Amino acid sequence: MALVTESKKACAVNPLKMSQPLGASYAFMGLESCMPMMHGSQGCTSFGVVLLVRHFKEAIPLQTTAMNEVTTILGGYDNLEKALLNIRSRAKPAIIAICSTGLTETKGDDVDAYIHLARQRHPELSDTEIVYVSTPDYVGAFQDGWARAVQMLVSKLPVQQVEKRARQVNVLPGSHLTPGDLEELRELIELFGLQPVFVPDVSGSLDGHIPEQWLGTTIGGTPLAELRSLGAAAHTLAIGEQMRPAAMALAERCGVPFTLFDRLTGLTASDAFVACLAELSGQPVPAKLRRQRSQLVDAMLDGHFHLGNVKLAIAAEPDLLWSTGMFLAEMGVELAVCVTTTHSPLLERLPASEVLIGDLEDFERCAAVAGCDLLMTHSHGRQAAQRLAKPLFRLGIPMFDRVGNAHLCQVGYRGTRNLVYAVGNMMMEQIDHHAPDDWPLPAASRLAAVAHLPARIERLPKPGDQLAPASA
Repeated sequence: MALVTESKKACAVNPLKMSQPLGASYAFMGLESCMPMMHGSQGCTSFGVVLLVRHFKEAIPLQTTAMNEVTTILGGYDNLEKALLNIRSRAKPAIIAICSTGLTETKGDDVDAYIHLARQRHPELSDTEIVYVSTPDYVGAFQDGWARAVQMLVSKLPVQQVEKRARQVNVLPGSHLTPGDLEELRELIELFGLQPVFVPDVSGSLDGHIPEQWLGTTIGGTPLAELRSLGAAAHTLAIGEQMRPAAMALAERCGVPFTLFDRLTGLTASDAFVACLAELSGQPVPAKLRRQRSQLVDAMLDGHFHLGNVKLAIAAEPDLLWSTGMFLAEMGVELAVCVTTTHSPLLERLPASEVLIGDLEDFERCAAVAGCDLLMTHSHGRQAAQRLAKPLFRLGIPMFDRVGNAHLCQVGYRGTRNLVYAVGNMMMEQIDHHAPDDWPLPAASRLAAVAHLPARIERLPKPGDQLAPASA
């Protein structure tokens, strides 16, 4: 059992966490033909756009109501109304998804009432779904905003009364899963003949593909029609503790039972997921997955020589910290330092002495005191790694100094195998290799070698070669 403590510093130094509005906006980007919008100042939105663009290296659709000092005092209805009309006329999205910020939350804008009034005044908005989630950025963190957005989608959007589909399963993925993770999960589920509906599905919108034509909205993700058919599913699979409220809300509203997996990284975690799919589908585990499981076991055998007794300092969102940290602990890694962003019931179950809710300054100082061998966090931890002269394994968002972030995969048998290889290879790079100067020869030996080594080495004649005539 870990002791969960919270940093009491007056301010964050080199912050680890990101805000709720950004997490909610990221979730909305997993919906097809959606325009996410922050109800706040331009700076809040600009920061989020820059962060996601640098991580995914893609165009990010994110709008703002552009609140200023005057509109903040007088109320944000006019700005919200103009934003809705402009977005609807120019981008023509199927969904406009609004998330609040600390500015408008502090003012106390009644956004639900604003939306109702805007629909009354402008009937042309009737062809556009408008959703709103409250995400003040002075509480919570990135995964909290994502979780609130998904919970709002499954509990507030109109649901169509359709017949039950025995092969459909809803999948509620946490914010810690990459587009590459979702692609792996989709393939796993479809191997059992099931039809997954991901909510949200960033693998369709942020997987790095180039659309046939330019769109001002998201270029893929979960269609609105599938969002409205969630009640027809036979079962819901929730991935990550953060998804529990959304899964419970959907079960209460539509009567769809759910199974929650706190992680899908690791042998036992992947086994549990595959066993659940086999039970839901009534089909045996395919030989392909059995082969992948065998490959993972072999990878764990190969990797444990380089991971055993390694002291790790890890800083990440709670579900990502749990998923990665628990598997590495199973591989023999010591979780010497654990830093996270917000509270979660998983934290006290970590096999560590303490989990600190803090920033990257706390992360660096604790890692130095503990004498850690490896650091794990996002790209903002690179300065700490340089100062401590320790390797940094990049984990989570943002990773702006790497490409291919959308296709990283650390779930299932294949994803876990990739993680073992990546971390194991990083530790192998830290092993000292022998160089010529490690065993210096005495001066006399070096001179003897030079004296007896001819400048030109004669080749032996081959059979049939003509010998050169001897000189007179």
